[in-house]
Amino acid sequence: MMGFDTSRRTARLVLENGLVFTGMNFGATGQSFGEVVFNTGMTGYQEVLTDPSYYGQIVTMTYPLIGNYGVNVDDMEALRPSVRGFVVREFAEVPSHFKSVGSLSWYLEKHGIIGISGIDTRRLTKAIRSEGTMKAVLTTEDTPVDELLAALEAPFPRDQIHHVTTSKVYRCPGGNRRVVAMDFGMKSGVVRSLLARDCDVVVVPATTTAEEILAWQPHGVMLSNGPGNPEDAPYAIKTVRRLLGRVPVFGICLGHQLIALACGARTKKLRFGHRGANHPVKDLRTGKIAITSQNHGYVVDADSLPGTELVLTHVNQNDGTVEGLAHRRFPVFSVQYHPEARPGPDDSDGLFDEFMQRMDDVREGRWTPHAETH
Repeated sequence: MMGFDTSRRTARLVLENGLVFTGMNFGATGQSFGEVVFNTGMTGYQEVLTDPSYYGQIVTMTYPLIGNYGVNVDDMEALRPSVRGFVVREFAEVPSHFKSVGSLSWYLEKHGIIGISGIDTRRLTKAIRSEGTMKAVLTTEDTPVDELLAALEAPFPRDQIHHVTTSKVYRCPGGNRRVVAMDFGMKSGVVRSLLARDCDVVVVPATTTAEEILAWQPHGVMLSNGPGNPEDAPYAIKTVRRLLGRVPVFGICLGHQLIALACGARTKKLRFGHRGANHPVKDLRTGKIAITSQNHGYVVDADSLPGTELVLTHVNQNDGTVEGLAHRRFPVFSVQYHPEARPGPDDSDGLFDEFMQRMDDVREGRWTPHAETH
C-alpha cells in the first residue's frame, strides 16, 4: 500500500456512474468538471497536458509513475495546458532531469489544474473501457457525492474549439511554400514540422472562411487537430468543402474528420477513444506498419465511405478503424493520428513530405490522382 504525504489534501474523483476514487491532491485545489479519459503513454505527460485536443477532459495516465522528469520549456505543445484535471497512480515530488525547470505539481498549481494521486488507475481505466468515457468531477472540497452527481447530469458545453483556436491571424515566416494552417487547437509540433520543410506558415482561426484563406494565395492548407465532436463545427465543414479542388489539403486528427464530413462521410464516437503513443497503423498503399501517437474520441465511419470520393488508405491494427483517407480526384489526404508527434520516432514523418510533394506537383502542373485512389 503506497503511503501518502499527510501534508497534502484529500481529493476525490467522482464519475457519473457513481464510482468514487479517493486519493491525495497535488497541483491546484478546488473543483473541476470534465470528461474522464485515459492515456497509455509511458512518457510525454507534458505534451499530453499541453495538447489542446484534451480541452475539457480529465486525463488519467495508465503508466504508474508520472512526473519523474519534471517539466521543461522544450516539450510544450501550447503556451498553457488544456486539461481539466490530471489523474495518476503515483507522481514524483522530486523530479530529476537536466532540462527540468520545476515539478509536475508546481506546474499544475501554476496553471490552476487539479491533480489526484494514489488511486487505483487500473480500476479506473477498466471502468472507462467497459462503460465508455464518462463525465466526472475532480474535487478537493467537501461537497456531498449526491450533489456532485446531480451537477454531472447537466450537459457539458460543445464549443471546445472556440476555447483553443487562435484569436487572430499570425504568420511564421519561412521558405517559398505558403501553407495556411487552420487552427482548431493546433499543436506547436505541426508548425515546427512545416517550418522544417521550408514553408511560410500563416495560422488562421477556426472560423476563417475559404475565401479568406484563398486570399493568402496558399500553395496548401493544413487542417489541424482539435478537441470535441467534429459535427459541432459546421462552419469548418463548410470551409473545407469550399476548399476541395482549389488547393492541396492535408488534415490530421480533427482535420481528418472534417475532410470526411465535407465529402459526405460520417463520424462516430468510440467507446473510450485512442489516446497513447503506441498505436499500430497499416498503410494500405505500402503494407508498412507505423507506430503512431493518437488522441481522439471520434473516428470516421468506414461504412459511410462508399458513395463518396474518398478512399481508405490507413487502418488501425488494433480495432480496424479508419486511420487515413485520400480523395480520388483532388490533392487532398488525411490521417487520424499525429505524424508531428514522432513516437516511432520517424515512422510517419514522411506524411509531411507527401504534402510538400503534392503542393509542388500542383504548382508545376503535374498533379494526377495517385494510383491507389483510382
